[in-house]
Amino acid sequence: MFPEFPDTPRPDAAAGGRPDEALRRTLGVDRRRFLGTCTAVAAGAVAAPVFGAAPALARDGGADTGHEHGRDGQVLVPPHKRGIILYTVRDATGRDPLASDLPSGFREVLKQLARHGYRQVEFAGYRQHANAPGGADLGTVEGARLLRSWLDDHGLRAQGNHGFIPSSWPLTREDLDTFKKNLEIANILGMDHMGTGGDPTASSYRADWDVAADKWNALGAIARREGIKLYTHNHDSAYGFLLDGGPLDDQGRPTRSSGIRKLEYFLQVTDPKAVWLEMDIFWAHVAQYKFHTYTAHDGSTRRSVFDPAGLVARNNKRYPLFHAKDGVVSTTNGMGYEMVPFGTGVIDYTAFFSRVGQRNYHNPMIEDDNSPSATDPAQSLREAKISYDNLAALRKRRR
Repeated sequence: MFPEFPDTPRPDAAAGGRPDEALRRTLGVDRRRFLGTCTAVAAGAVAAPVFGAAPALARDGGADTGHEHGRDGQVLVPPHKRGIILYTVRDATGRDPLASDLPSGFREVLKQLARHGYRQVEFAGYRQHANAPGGADLGTVEGARLLRSWLDDHGLRAQGNHGFIPSSWPLTREDLDTFKKNLEIANILGMDHMGTGGDPTASSYRADWDVAADKWNALGAIARREGIKLYTHNHDSAYGFLLDGGPLDDQGRPTRSSGIRKLEYFLQVTDPKAVWLEMDIFWAHVAQYKFHTYTAHDGSTRRSVFDPAGLVARNNKRYPLFHAKDGVVSTTNGMGYEMVPFGTGVIDYTAFFSRVGQRNYHNPMIEDDNSPSATDPAQSLREAKISYDNLAALRKRRR
């Protein structure tokens, strides 16, 4: 499976696409890797994940001077934009400080992440171990003030939260009040953004995405009045194809697609001044692997390969945040990738960040769902350091 890039012609699904040699040059992969992958595809296998050159890894122990330029070119992610979502170290924030000498609870974990070099964090809720300073639940005005003091103490900035999005629509009074409370907490913490870890809807039908757009436009307008940008977060299915035409099924729903992807449609029907998106780059690449053909309205099978960086480049200001998680190729799990610490996989983040640009606008948050370990309690914070060093080491390739 190969992405389509904006500086080359997009293949016409009916015409068969561009020559292999031009595709190989665009991807920047070596001939042996290119031919090997094409052979697998030609043999009828599900398309293989796309990956480019090996990621730039941290050198000299991962030390980062913060210079905008170095011997290897321009820094792709400036020091003040290097962040992590705290879900990656959820075992550490949830650890009992009375039972471990390792960093435990928000205060000590934030301190350790700042030592690693991080300057931004994204929350995944405000709960921690009950024995940690502040108690179990810091999702209150008082708790937010305490969290803000710890962030300030360690030179960290809160940049978002995967928190409460009302399930009701139209909104119930209770849901609206809870949503406004979360906006108040976000403002106390100094966030520019507040969001969720889920998709706007799990449906594939355009009518359901229209309803989701109405809801998010309304919520986004409320957030905007409070000075907050509201964002949604994707998994792979949200970049699958929208069902928006063709014959109807027995429930009156469309069964075929125009070829537009669900979140692409969401971008079209939501207010760009009220609704923003956080691209999870790992799951976007899983979508690239899984969703590459669709049944058109006329019943023909069409091919369309998803280009995550291209979508961001075309809608740059709509994507203020990223989840930067890496993966190695998997041919057995149905996703094409297995999650690993940032910079130790095959997703070409040098190419991604170079193509999307706007490095002083985007906020990449390191994430690895698998960092917590049942047998190695220090693993998640150790891997957070590895990921930071690899993020800091990314440089734009010299032409």
